[in-house]
Amino acid sequence: MITKETPRRLDPQKVVDSALAIADDEGPAAVTLRRLAQLHGVTPMALYRHFKDKDDLLAALGDRLLDSVVLPEPTDEPWDVQLHKVLTAFVTALRTHPRLADLTLFRMLVSEPGLAIAERTMELLTTGGFSVDDAAEIGRQSICSLITLVTTDPLTRETNDPVQREDSLRMKRAALSALSPRKYPLVTAAADTLVCHNSSTRYYELGIELVVAGICGVQNKG
Repeated sequence: MITKETPRRLDPQKVVDSALAIADDEGPAAVTLRRLAQLHGVTPMALYRHFKDKDDLLAALGDRLLDSVVLPEPTDEPWDVQLHKVLTAFVTALRTHPRLADLTLFRMLVSEPGLAIAERTMELLTTGGFSVDDAAEIGRQSICSLITLVTTDPLTRETNDPVQREDSLRMKRAALSALSPRKYPLVTAAADTLVCHNSSTRYYELGIELVVAGICGVQNKG
């Protein structure tokens, strides 16, 4: 008696998990529906029932990152202190998948988690004295700056292979160190730090502090 094999049920969230793993290791360009279909033992058509194309899948990845942002509860602390914590939560989530951080920019005002982040950020900015329009522009530029902070992390931009990464960084340091110290005394003295930060923790702390300090500076000038 010949029995018909039951079609494998596809969990779209597991597909997103797999896409995240591939993108983390090889970058988003390596994520394809065909590859994911093979990985999950289904036909590409099975994936198209959940994702109409690759852009739709990438949108799901951006939504996953935004959904992982753990917004702190409102407190009685000053608005800028609370804003610092909100932006820190945003950056913390992006750092888990740095190669996909820029996908969140296009989903911020589309997905529910993104809208929650936008609303909370603008709420704190208007509490700080900014108009709604200024809060919108400052919030947008702040988010863009922090996404760039993550995507341009020197370690993120290098290969995942530790040996190749160290070789690449060593060559970049050597190139700067070889410059004339008479012509570029500060660049040559700071060659190591200019090529790659000494502490990821300090790198991100400083980046967030600069954004918040800049916002406060604009508010004080107004």
